[in-house]
Amino acid sequence: MSNQSGIPLPSELPTALKTRYKGAVELRRAQADIPQADQYLLDTRDQAGFTHTDPWRVLRIQSEFVEGFGTLADLGPAISVFGSARTKRGTEHYAIAEAVGRLLVQCNFAVITGGGPGSMEAANKGASEAGGLSVGLGIELPFEQGLNEWVDLGINFRYFFARKTMFVKYAQGFVVLPGGLGTMDELFEAMVLVQTEKVTSFPIVLVGTAFWTPLMDWVRSTLLGEGMISERDLSLVHVVDSAEEAVEKIVAGVGSLPRP
Repeated sequence: MSNQSGIPLPSELPTALKTRYKGAVELRRAQADIPQADQYLLDTRDQAGFTHTDPWRVLRIQSEFVEGFGTLADLGPAISVFGSARTKRGTEHYAIAEAVGRLLVQCNFAVITGGGPGSMEAANKGASEAGGLSVGLGIELPFEQGLNEWVDLGINFRYFFARKTMFVKYAQGFVVLPGGLGTMDELFEAMVLVQTEKVTSFPIVLVGTAFWTPLMDWVRSTLLGEGMISERDLSLVHVVDSAEEAVEKIVAGVGSLPRP
């Protein structure tokens, strides 16, 4: 049943409408199943098609960088916070991420996350409720839908590499909470950038010794043990257990308190 204007009543609306974002475009229902932009870019099976589409795709990639640079240019001091999209509300990891966001704002940092659910949502929530700037850099994915409700300034990207540039370019450090493959990707990329001096004075803090110690033990015993890295590389990250310790390490690693 509809009202007299023909507009469906709330009870008639679909309860689980499939939605996906593709940059600034919102896709619903069957349109949400089309391939991702990164898939078009990286899947080289259709070589003939690429000769016709790649030059145009370069312009789209360029537009993502221009949009990101223009939007974040006046952001001021900021910290990127990473963690699992699968972290549940009410868990310890969620509470710590929320506290990290709040404490960073109290130290005059903006908070940047991937804009998704879980730990990202928690950090955005802590930052927003503390009155700071809560930034979300979303990405086109088949299984996540849009930016979380606590993002005050959001950008949706098609391409991972454009988005990842923004995480580093506009942040003075990383706080990394327990997470999966995406979190590991960001962590090791940040370590490489510091190791190769692409970025300087860039603290990286891992929160959760129980979660991170097995990984760091493997890094020490295997990577360092077989000469794949140097002893100095191990000093690139700090492992702590609380939000307070994490923010203390960030402030110390930046070198001085940021501008208010």
